[in-house]
Amino acid sequence: MAFQTRVTELLGIKFPIIQGGLAYLAYADLCVAVSNAGGLGQVTAMSLKTPEQLREEIHKVRKLTDKPFGVNFAIGQTGRPYEHMLQVAIDEEVPVISMTGGNPAPILDKLANTSIKKLVLVAAKRQAQKAEQLGADAVMVVGHEGGGHLGRDDVGSIVLIPQVVDAVSIPVIASGGIADGRGWMAAHALGAEGIEMGTRFIATKECVHASVAYQNALINSGEMDTVVIKKSIGAPARAIKNSWTDTILSIEQVNPTYDALKDYVSGEANKQFIYEGDEHKGFGWAGQSVGLIEDIPTVQELFNRMEMQAMDIRNKWK
Repeated sequence: MAFQTRVTELLGIKFPIIQGGLAYLAYADLCVAVSNAGGLGQVTAMSLKTPEQLREEIHKVRKLTDKPFGVNFAIGQTGRPYEHMLQVAIDEEVPVISMTGGNPAPILDKLANTSIKKLVLVAAKRQAQKAEQLGADAVMVVGHEGGGHLGRDDVGSIVLIPQVVDAVSIPVIASGGIADGRGWMAAHALGAEGIEMGTRFIATKECVHASVAYQNALINSGEMDTVVIKKSIGAPARAIKNSWTDTILSIEQVNPTYDALKDYVSGEANKQFIYEGDEHKGFGWAGQSVGLIEDIPTVQELFNRMEMQAMDIRNKWK
C-alpha cells in the first residue's frame, strides 16, 4: 500500500515520517536507521563542536546509506553562531536542511539558490505563513503535546494542524504527540502530509547515545509525567518530570529570569541526564507521547509496526 504525499515526493522518501533534530542524540547511527527504514533521518548540527565534526558525521551517513537525509539547525536554543556549520552542509550538498527555533530567514536566504530542500519548524499559523513567504518548502507544525521547545501559545496539535493547513499552500508536517501509526493517520486526517517524531525515536535501539535511564524513563512515564519548563522566560519546553525539573519550576516561581535559570536549563544539564542518567543533575526532553511508548524496538521494527497500524486504519475506513 502506497503512502505517497507531497512530502514523500519532495524529500524522495518512502514514508512521510521525519526524525526530529534531537539535540545531543541525532547522529549518524539514528539518522541512517531512519533513512534506511524509509523515512528521513537527521543529524543535529549544533550539538557538534566544530564544522569538521559535522562534515565527518555527514560522511558517516553517506557511507551507510544512499537514501535522503537531513541536517537540523537548532538556531534558537544554543546562542552559537551557525554560519560556519551551515556552510559545511551546503558544501556537502546535503539533501535536506531543517530549522528549529529562532529566525529562519538568514538560512533560507543562503539556501535560496541551492537544490537543498528547506523545512521550518513552526508553532503558530502566522509563523507558518511567514516561513512560506521566506521560501520554505514545507513546514513542520508542533503542538503543545510535543517534547523539547514549543510555541508560546498552549494550542494542541488537533486544533493547530488544520489551521496551518488552511493558511499555507506548501506541505504541512505534523509534530507533537505522535508515536505510532494511529497518530500518523490522524495527522493525515487533519490535512498534514507527513509527520515528525522526536520522543518516539529516542526510545529505539539505534538511539545509542541515550542512556538506559533516559530510555527507561520514557517507557515508564505516562502522559501526565512531563512538565513545561522555561515558560516564565518566554521559551517553553517540555521535559520528563524529575527532581531537576522540580528545581527549575521552583526557581521560575520566585526568580523568573534567564540568569537564574541558565545553569539549570543548559546543554550541560541536559547531557547529565540523557547521557549519564542522573536526574539530580539534569533533565531530558520528552513529549506527552511517552504515554504511548512501551518498548524500545529497532527503528525498522517501529516502522513495520506503524505501517501495519496505518494499513489497518486505511482498510477499515476506505
